[in-house]
Amino acid sequence: MRQQSTASMPVTSEAAAPQEEKKTNYRWVVMGLIFCIWAIACADRANFGIALPYMKKEFHITNTEAGLIVSLFSFAYAIVQIPVGMLYRRLGEKASGIFLALCMVFTSLFTALMATTTSVLLLQLYRVGLGFAEGPLGIGCTNVINRWFPPQEKGLATGLWIAASKLGPLMVPSVCLIVIAIWGWREIFYVFAIPGFLFAILWMLLVTNSPSESRFCSPAEQRYIRGEGAPADAANAGKKPALRYLRSMPLLDAINRTRRVERLQTIRQVFTSWNIIGVALGYGCMIGITNIFMSWIPTYLVTVRGFESVKMGFLASAPFIGAVTGNMIGGLISDRLLDGRRKPMMLLGAIGTTLMLCLLINAPDSATFLGATLLISGLMVGIGFAGYSAYAMGLVSKSTYPTAFGIVNFLGQIGGAVAPLMVGILLDHFGWSSVFLYMVGTALLCVVLVASVVEPVAEPEI
Repeated sequence: MRQQSTASMPVTSEAAAPQEEKKTNYRWVVMGLIFCIWAIACADRANFGIALPYMKKEFHITNTEAGLIVSLFSFAYAIVQIPVGMLYRRLGEKASGIFLALCMVFTSLFTALMATTTSVLLLQLYRVGLGFAEGPLGIGCTNVINRWFPPQEKGLATGLWIAASKLGPLMVPSVCLIVIAIWGWREIFYVFAIPGFLFAILWMLLVTNSPSESRFCSPAEQRYIRGEGAPADAANAGKKPALRYLRSMPLLDAINRTRRVERLQTIRQVFTSWNIIGVALGYGCMIGITNIFMSWIPTYLVTVRGFESVKMGFLASAPFIGAVTGNMIGGLISDRLLDGRRKPMMLLGAIGTTLMLCLLINAPDSATFLGATLLISGLMVGIGFAGYSAYAMGLVSKSTYPTAFGIVNFLGQIGGAVAPLMVGILLDHFGWSSVFLYMVGTALLCVVLVASVVEPVAEPEI
């Protein structure tokens, strides 16, 4: 009996040996859905710029009225940011996912309604409805990124999310011109409404607000997201993540005003933080420039430069080709080369944008020059964009992040709303040179605002 027992021991020991856990990377599937949903949402707001010249002709709209219609979306979008940020803090895991999907459905619904308009008043009402519907999507997407990605991947993930916001407008001119050629300007909105309904269903089926709630995300990947080591490293399970120090870059950190800070744990701390407010105002400057590219540059290329629709479509896409590239490059540099520092890319983007916009003030009548300048302008705008969203992730707690990003997006969208309206007023009283000077001043203001905040280094959360 002893021999049998002894002989069986190795088998029992081998059977009891821990098995290597299955390694999943489901967070990137989630990122793929976020990318598609955000690209669709941003295309739904950008298609208005291509339809605008046709609307102006049919409804006899002045430049100021056109600027107001464009801005109404951003004002409505901005109004819901802070309330929705606080709402996400209270919603449960399942309710958050349902809420985001419903917002996507209503975004597509108001997009489709734009095709049915018969008056300027209806245009205004539908743009307001689109802003209210789309407003919660940005907070929802970044909230999921903040919960689904470890600190060393948040810059890249946020960069991809921002890149999606430029990919949508990048595709818009080409798709719109094809639709107009086949049907007309109204059918633009029907075509763009369809994908949103489909992806809302996919989101409900495949994504949860946090990895711990997902049946597709393995325990090993959940530990990796929490910062407890490599995905398959079971030995690190349950350990508190080590404090992550930035690599030593003394000169950059002196210029960058790098500081060790305590995470903002309360709503009051978030609302009274100049770091949050300063970044939010800088974000508003850059969104304003982006909205001008999106809504007014097609009109500029047709009415001032006299380009035909095909060439206009290509040139109108140029800033967004640059922006998509800049978003991804900026996120990678911020994560990999700058060890999570966000300010340098924000500053580089604002300074580079200022220089490129100066070239547009008295640009020669050359499609090549305009295309190159618009492309590099978009690259400069995009290279710092990820930082505005990722910045708050390193400063606040996970529970207060939706509110913090709500503040950033609120002030950002207010800046974005003011810009197209200002363009309409400037065009009715002056001309396009004044518009580009306004954009230069906006970019310079962004440089000052971003320079005034610190680069936070905070202890990671469990």
